[in-house]
Amino acid sequence: MFDNLSDKLDRAFKILKGQGKITEINIAETLKEVRKALIDADVNYKIAKTFTEEVKEKALGQNVLTAISPGQLMIKIVRDELTTLMGSEKTDIDLKGSPAIILIAGLQGSGKTTFSAKLANYLKTKKGRNVLLTACDVYRPAAIEQLKVLGGQIEVEVFSKDESKDPVGIAKAAVSHAKEFGISTVIVDTAGRLAIDEEMMKEISALKKALNPHEILFVVDAMTGQDAVNTAKAFNDKLDYDGVVLTKLDGDTRGGAALTIKSIVNKPVKFVSTGEKMDAIDIFYPERMADRILGMGDIVSLVEKAQEQYNVEEAQKLQKKIAKNQFNLDDFYAQLQQIKKMGNVKDLAGMIPGMNKMMKDVDIGDDAFKGIEAIICSMTKEERKDPDILNGSRRKRIASGSGTNIQEVNKLIKQFEDTRKMMRLMTNPKNAMRMMRNMPQMGRK
Repeated sequence: MFDNLSDKLDRAFKILKGQGKITEINIAETLKEVRKALIDADVNYKIAKTFTEEVKEKALGQNVLTAISPGQLMIKIVRDELTTLMGSEKTDIDLKGSPAIILIAGLQGSGKTTFSAKLANYLKTKKGRNVLLTACDVYRPAAIEQLKVLGGQIEVEVFSKDESKDPVGIAKAAVSHAKEFGISTVIVDTAGRLAIDEEMMKEISALKKALNPHEILFVVDAMTGQDAVNTAKAFNDKLDYDGVVLTKLDGDTRGGAALTIKSIVNKPVKFVSTGEKMDAIDIFYPERMADRILGMGDIVSLVEKAQEQYNVEEAQKLQKKIAKNQFNLDDFYAQLQQIKKMGNVKDLAGMIPGMNKMMKDVDIGDDAFKGIEAIICSMTKEERKDPDILNGSRRKRIASGSGTNIQEVNKLIKQFEDTRKMMRLMTNPKNAMRMMRNMPQMGRK
């Protein structure tokens, strides 16, 4: 996401490269390119113009320290302004109430039903909440069935009345059910339309009045750009919701909706959703998003994702095995599974500063480890435990069994051996220090 915007902003900042200080003359071309980059990203012209004027005012009022270049100072100012534009800081979802009632609204096709299930999964796994999904889309064919399927995947109960065409009645019955069985959170998935119409507005308003929800989230398809912002405004005028959810952000290289929706409707973006997987949901952090747009990565989010999969006991066992040179292909395979649980590999790489540019033209799908997994799974238990026994005939059998070739098998085994050596070296503090000291000499060779 934001690939085009990131590239264009990067080119804009290079105009200031080599300049001794920021002046009105040399900043003009940079800001012109920044404004063009924002407009190309589907940001409203008026907002783009105001944004660059704010940047100009702040840039001209600052002295350029000898330790940094004008280009670096400009990136810092633009980063701060982007953060402010997107809401300055993250806003939490309101979970007060017994039960807490969350009403999900939006147009048809925006991803409401999928997001409802993702939110249920997030609240269940990250917040320890007992969640009830409520199917109130009584018009779209198979909407109720879709929610039931998704609920089954995440093991969350779905409340529905297949014969009823009364969304308000269904929602009220769901809340009563939750109170009876001690369920802490009710998520109400509502009907959408292909366009904003009066009937839909009346229905969602009736649900709001009947339920008095603690949280109303408006779901927007980020790929619709400025149309998404206009739709969000029309809904907010009628519904006065609490926050915005941007879905399909992985498919949008423009990102105008994410950048400007806060300034238009004055409601925070609370969640972003990427992909179809039930764990593909993130809290929206304006500062982290600004860092990613400017190619600075998002190390904090990467560390948080890693910590979610981190098991102290397993890590200690692994460390002992590495120290004794007992790290084997079973362990290697287990580590791959941990990485996969963290999310899409390309998205994870994009959180590392500078990596997004390197990975721009690299296609890394969800099946990036498929070949490696096939090779390891084609080995016997003894071969995974002791890779040293993998002679030529065994490797040939493994290649045939995994649908790969002998070169790929050899490459994996070499990568594994290199990984094992490096891991063992790094577990010895003396070796680690020696490697650090030698790095400058290595760079001069």
